[in-house]
Amino acid sequence: MARKFLYLVAFLIAMTIAAAFAYRLFGAQMMRAALVPSAAFEALPGVPSARYADAKMWIARPDKPGNPARWTPAGHQPAADPQAALFFLHPTSYLDRSRWNAPLDDAVANERAALFLRGQASAFNESAAIWAPRYRQATFGAFLTTQGEAQQALDLAYGDVTAAFDEFLREIGPDRPIILAGHSQGALHLMRLLQSRVAGQPIARRIVAAYVVGWPISRTADLPALGLPECANADQSGCILSWQSFAEPADPSLILETFDASTGLTGAARRGTAMVCTNPITGTPGADAPASTNRGTLFPNADFKAARIGAGQVGARCSGRGFILIGPPPADIGQYVLPGNNYHVFDYSLFWANVRADAARRLANFSAR
Repeated sequence: MARKFLYLVAFLIAMTIAAAFAYRLFGAQMMRAALVPSAAFEALPGVPSARYADAKMWIARPDKPGNPARWTPAGHQPAADPQAALFFLHPTSYLDRSRWNAPLDDAVANERAALFLRGQASAFNESAAIWAPRYRQATFGAFLTTQGEAQQALDLAYGDVTAAFDEFLREIGPDRPIILAGHSQGALHLMRLLQSRVAGQPIARRIVAAYVVGWPISRTADLPALGLPECANADQSGCILSWQSFAEPADPSLILETFDASTGLTGAARRGTAMVCTNPITGTPGADAPASTNRGTLFPNADFKAARIGAGQVGARCSGRGFILIGPPPADIGQYVLPGNNYHVFDYSLFWANVRADAARRLANFSAR
């Protein structure tokens, strides 16, 4: 499994480099031409929550053989009977421009999604049984356009997310502690889920923490609508963490341009507002942490046949309007980045062991209440 996983890492990295290189050479117009669907949006029927009773609708669930979220590097093991349950929403793994939403049975998209679970959701498998649904995610090109079809595609994807969440809640029972986590498109859907299904609801009392990673959250225009506060302490439970990683020199202008042109979940403008910035090493906002305090970054070997945890190699500090700066590009991973020195693909893996410890601390605090 490890070899297949890392071959997929290599493939994904190659795609990331190609996308970044094309952007630098040809700009946003060419990227849109290459990735935004030209087909009409297909208004497909919703998926009923009962369909998620079928294990085939999940990339990961505790009773699924070959669960990719139970992968760990040497020196770590998943818990045999974890206390909490995790609902994880993977990032975009569908790049096809022939349609706006990924089919549930798209083998390539599902294989890439399993890769993301190994590198991201696996950080939580010491604390939680991991559930990660297949959903008809919006294609990558939907994030490169303001066409109405893009929002329709995201709405369709979110419908699947809510159906899966309902089945997740039914399966885990009424009392089990819940961790919520996602990345990129998954984090966007997670914000919407927090707003519509958690804020002001009894379930909010069961949330250990929500890791909304790789998507910006405005402290004033979004956070008040999410029903949980920003995590202020390293062991606080019932709160939200979020970060976006950049090496230096960092240029987050591509994110800021879109962010500043948008409206937050409260209805207020996001322009000029600060973002939630949790330092994933310290578990606190606005903090600085030297590389020596990083418990472990997930690195693939040079031949992509294994993965290792390397401690003390990547620092983190919150800077500007809310971005995590990691210092100079780290060795063995540094060249595989998006424009602006954006380490978006590695938001979890840069701090894999710290996220693992963070979830355990917050769960211990939650259990002691």
